[in-house]
Amino acid sequence: MLFPDYQKYTSNNKNKVFAKPFVKWAGGKTQIIPEIDKRLPIELKKGKKMRYIEPFVGSGAVLFHILNNYNIKDAFIIDLNKDLITLYNVIKNNISELINYLKKIENEYKKLPEYKRKEYYYIKREEYNKSKENKIMKAALLMFLNKTCYNGLYRVNSKGEFNVPFGRYKNPKILDEENLRNVSKILQKVEIIHGDFEISREFVDNNSLIYFDPPYRPLSNTSNFTSYSQNSFDDNEQIRLKHFFDYITSLGAKGILSNSDPKNTDPNDNFFDELYKGYIIERIYAKRMINSKGKNRGFITELLIRNYEK
Repeated sequence: MLFPDYQKYTSNNKNKVFAKPFVKWAGGKTQIIPEIDKRLPIELKKGKKMRYIEPFVGSGAVLFHILNNYNIKDAFIIDLNKDLITLYNVIKNNISELINYLKKIENEYKKLPEYKRKEYYYIKREEYNKSKENKIMKAALLMFLNKTCYNGLYRVNSKGEFNVPFGRYKNPKILDEENLRNVSKILQKVEIIHGDFEISREFVDNNSLIYFDPPYRPLSNTSNFTSYSQNSFDDNEQIRLKHFFDYITSLGAKGILSNSDPKNTDPNDNFFDELYKGYIIERIYAKRMINSKGKNRGFITELLIRNYEK
C-alpha cells in the first residue's frame, strides 16, 4: 500500500479522536506511513508506553499516525520554522479564535470572483509578512497561504519573507474545523518547541522513539527545497545530525530517519551509505509530492535508516 487513505490507515479505533495533517508541507510523509509503520519498534506495537520525539515535525503526518494508534506516554515536537511552531501552539491553545479568523478569511475569499482571488492572496501574503504582534492572526494567514499558494510550498527570501506565488486552485478547503479541533485535542499531550534538532537532547531517554525527517539532501540543484526556514541544511548539517543519531543510540533510544537516496541520480554517490555505515539502511519507493516542475513528479527511492531491529 504505497498511497494509503490517511484516515483509513491511521485510525484503527473509531472511538478515538482522529487527527491528520492540517498543512501541506514539502517532504510530508503521509504517502509512506505504511513503510514507516512496518518498521516501528515491536515493543510499541505490543502496547508499551513510550516517549515520542520528532525534531523536524513539518506537517506532522508521522506524529499524528503515532498519536492516533499507539500508547504514547508523552511527546515532544521541534522545528526550526518559527511560524510553523507558532501555528502548532495556536492550534493547541487558541483553537476557537483561530477557527474564527479562518472562517472570516474563507468567507471573504470564496465570495470573490476568480480573477479577484489572486489580488486577495497577495494582500494576505503582505499582511502575513508584516504581521508581528498578533500570533493568532499570523497563524490563520499561514494556513490560508498554505492552502492557496503554488504547490503548497513554504519558501522565504533572504529577508525571511514568504514569497511563494498564488496557486490558482478552484475550490481550496481553507478551513477543516473538525480536523483542527481534533488536532487541538491530540496536541494537549505534546510539548511544542521552536529550535534546532539538538534541543531534543534534553528529552531523550532509553524509552524514547525518535523520528528524524530533516531537509533532504538535494538530488540536483533544481530539487533544492531546503529553504523552508532561513537556515540551509548542507552536508555538514547532515553529518552533525548523524553524530546526534549516534548520541541517541548510545542512550538506548530507538531512532528512525528519512532522507533522499543520492543513487537516484548518481549510482556512485555513497554519502549516506558511508555516513550511516553500521546502521540498518533500507530503500523504499516514494513519489515526489512537491516539485517546481509538475512533469518531474514520479517514483523514486528514498532512505529509511534505523538503529534497531524490528
